[in-house]
Amino acid sequence: MTERAGTLIAIGGHEDKEGDRVILRSVAERLRGGRLVVATVASHEPEGYFEAYRSAFAAIGVADVAELYLDERHDTLDSGHRDLIGGAAGIFFTGGDQLRIVSQMGDTPLEALVRELHARGGVVAGTSAGASAQSETMLVRGSGAESHRIGDLHMAPGLGLIPDVIIDQHFAERGRIGRLLGAVAHNPQLLGIGIDEDSAIVVEGTRFSVIGSGAVTVVDAGQVTHSNIAEAEPDRVLSMHHVVLHALSAGDHFDLAARSPSAPAPAE
Repeated sequence: MTERAGTLIAIGGHEDKEGDRVILRSVAERLRGGRLVVATVASHEPEGYFEAYRSAFAAIGVADVAELYLDERHDTLDSGHRDLIGGAAGIFFTGGDQLRIVSQMGDTPLEALVRELHARGGVVAGTSAGASAQSETMLVRGSGAESHRIGDLHMAPGLGLIPDVIIDQHFAERGRIGRLLGAVAHNPQLLGIGIDEDSAIVVEGTRFSVIGSGAVTVVDAGQVTHSNIAEAEPDRVLSMHHVVLHALSAGDHFDLAARSPSAPAPAE
């Protein structure tokens, strides 16, 4: 995993837009007064998304907020869209359907511009579907609130902005530990990261910190000694032995390269 220039923020959904706005402020402070592009690409019906975020960001001092929406993949060739991202200090992907983000933007000039934005020190943030799309392998569908059954999972390539991870969102609220275990059983080389609502990981370099009111769960299958993922019938419950699980809260850090958590330093 190589060092990255900018910041990546993956949010579990339903972040606070009216109170302290801890997560949105984390995005805003990294803009340094520059433009924020709110990408409503994930939604099939984007009406209302942009206005809600423009209002929330305006209340914390972000004056230059513009919307990016794509009806079709060929819209990525529009020079106006390219100029919008090219002149931005950050981009924020809203919720909806993560597959729509990747199918509309993946391997296009706009995706390249998002990567360039990050490389020059900008912030790339996403909530809910916008968080899942940042990972290397993307969870698309799978049942929550129950033990994982082997055939009940659909994955697709993500944008890979945060390499070597699979991100799931609305994690505790929708009981998604089973499907994240299933995802890392399929891809044990990747870390599973489950992010609760109003919670986020802030990725800088090869480390992330946790912010927000909920938890972040990290599932590491790198040392698993047994898995029935390849041999069992599709309706069989998953079996995995020696899975490592970390539960992190605000202030905790995690080293993605070393796969190691750390607590915040004691207050002086």
